[in-house]
Amino acid sequence: MSEPLTYARYLALDDLLAAQRPQSDRHDEMLFIVIHQAKELWLKEIIHEVSLAKRLVVAGTLEPAYKALARVSRIQTIMTLSWDVLATMTPADYLSFRETLGTSSGFQSHQFRTLEYLLGLKDESFLRFHAERPEALAQLTAALHAPSLYDDAIAQMPRHGLAIPDEVLNRDVSQPYRPSPAVEDAWLAVYRDTAKYWELYQLAEKLVDLDDALLTWRHKHVLSVERIIGGRPGTGGTEGVGYLQKTLTRRCFPELWSLRTRL
Repeated sequence: MSEPLTYARYLALDDLLAAQRPQSDRHDEMLFIVIHQAKELWLKEIIHEVSLAKRLVVAGTLEPAYKALARVSRIQTIMTLSWDVLATMTPADYLSFRETLGTSSGFQSHQFRTLEYLLGLKDESFLRFHAERPEALAQLTAALHAPSLYDDAIAQMPRHGLAIPDEVLNRDVSQPYRPSPAVEDAWLAVYRDTAKYWELYQLAEKLVDLDDALLTWRHKHVLSVERIIGGRPGTGGTEGVGYLQKTLTRRCFPELWSLRTRL
């Protein structure tokens, strides 16, 4: 007879709580590990929700996708707030164990790169960081070569009578998305007649929520890193704050931002 399903067994707590393995005896390293492990768990859920939203959008059932996308935005808020917890760690606290991190870095998170790919920020150069992890590489590669959530959303527009060029609809989705004046015109039509295109309008606003939240997360990341290590290079070999600041200019859904100037 099998043992009853308990809280600990259901959540695999013994495995979960044994997954924190500090490399030093410094008190604050536990916080550093827990913050990043929690981030990876939330990223897993975000990918789960974005994947559902993509399937719904592809099927043309836009309204059910709103819930999944709204949930992602709420999770993003929690992830952003977690930087405030990390910021309770002073530079001296962090430097006391930093050398034990070796070359490990959040820059190497395959789930964060998978999310970027799902949202349309494609860059195959990140694949090389995951050659030693076949499952992670497979997930990332699949996301790179699949249409992004934005590709899926744009593909819905002709079904609503809006013109989208073939070169946009049939583009190489493994390459970075390039803004299109025709796509901006189509979204502008949506925003100028929200009653007629209500489903697309609501989808667009949910996408902007995601982009907004991601940019807010990036900005808080920059401030937190600068507060703790200043202008030092990152552990993964990046230029640290300098690299992170460059990411603040990225937009997953560029025409949804640019059209606002023309309204």
